[in-house]
Amino acid sequence: MSDEKCILLFVKTPARGKVKSRLAAELGEESALHLYENFVLDMLDTLKGVEHRLKICFFPPDSEKQLTDWLGEGYAYLPQRGSDLGERMKNAFLAAFAEGFSRVLIIGSDIPDIPYALLNEALASDTADAVIGPSSDGGYYLIGFTRHSFLPDIFSGIAWGTDTVFEKTMEIFAERRSNVHLLPQWQDVDRLRDLRELFARNRDSQFAESRTMAILRENQETFFQYTGRGFTTHQ
Repeated sequence: MSDEKCILLFVKTPARGKVKSRLAAELGEESALHLYENFVLDMLDTLKGVEHRLKICFFPPDSEKQLTDWLGEGYAYLPQRGSDLGERMKNAFLAAFAEGFSRVLIIGSDIPDIPYALLNEALASDTADAVIGPSSDGGYYLIGFTRHSFLPDIFSGIAWGTDTVFEKTMEIFAERRSNVHLLPQWQDVDRLRDLRELFARNRDSQFAESRTMAILRENQETFFQYTGRGFTTHQ
C-alpha cells in the first residue's frame, strides 16, 4: 500500500439542526439537511471516477452506524477525532499515513460541483510537498500532503471558520519553505447566495444533471426570486 494515494472526504453525519447552519437560518433546517445530504451524494458520485482510495471521515465520531445505515457498508469509514477542525484534520492525516498511504488529500463536503479534473490535478501533484485549494470565502476546500512532507502544525493556531484561514495557512507554508501546488479557487456552498451562484454556473455543465441541481430546479421559486435579469436570493 506504500505507493497508494487516498482521499479523505470530511462529512458531518446528516441530522436536522446539525449541518449547514447558515443555510438553515435562511432556508430552514429541513431544506438545509436535504441539500447537504445531496451534496454528499453528488460528491461521492464524482469520487467514484477517481482511481485512488477513498475514506469517509465522519463527525461526530460516535455516528458511524447512522452513516452506514444511510450510505451502506461499501465505503471505508474513519471517525474524526479532535477538539476542533484543525485537530480532526491533523489526526485524519496521521491515521491515513499510519496505514501506509504515500499521498493523502482531505476535501470538504461543501463543494458538490467540484470538477473531476480538479481532483485529478490535486492527486497528480507528486513533485509538491503539499497541495491546497482556496475557497472564495477565505478558507480552503482541499489540502494534501505526502507522507514525508506532512506538517502537523499547519493546523494549529488557525481561527477556523474565518476569512483568514487560507492566508494564515499559506504563511505557515512560506515559513517552512514548503513547495505548494496551488489549485484554482472554488466556492463552498454555505449560504443562500452560494446556492444561487452554484445554480447559475451549472445550468449547462455536467453537474446540471446532479441531485443538487434537480432540487434547485424544483425549488427555485422558493429558494430564489426571479428579477428579470436572473435569480437573486431572498436577503
